[in-house]
Amino acid sequence: QVQLVESGGGLVQAGGSLSLSCAASGRTFSRYNMGWFRQAPGKEREFVVAISWSGSRTYLGDSKKGRFTISRDNAKNSVYLQMNSLKPEDTALYYCAAASRWAYSGTRVDEYDYWGQGTQVTVSS
Repeated sequence: QVQLVESGGGLVQAGGSLSLSCAASGRTFSRYNMGWFRQAPGKEREFVVAISWSGSRTYLGDSKKGRFTISRDNAKNSVYLQMNSLKPEDTALYYCAAASRWAYSGTRVDEYDYWGQGTQVTVSS
């Protein structure tokens, strides 16, 4: 069992930056692949970025390339999302998720076993 708690969301102007954190409970965090997803009102949950358990592999959604970066610190049971050059269309509820294994490449919602409650990111124009 893994419990995930996101933090760091807030209101930022377009062009600004935010850093999200996800703290995980449990001593097996280092065995999980981790991902960030987001969901805007009226839209489906969308893949943002993912990182393998060791940190050796990362996958990034197309519209986020060059702007978003994922990292993890297994000693701190945490995963991070650095978001730069934010746009109003990045406004969404951002979720952290954990997967014991990826069936594909970690870009699908159904590959993840545990989810946090989400943290709101609002980008004003």
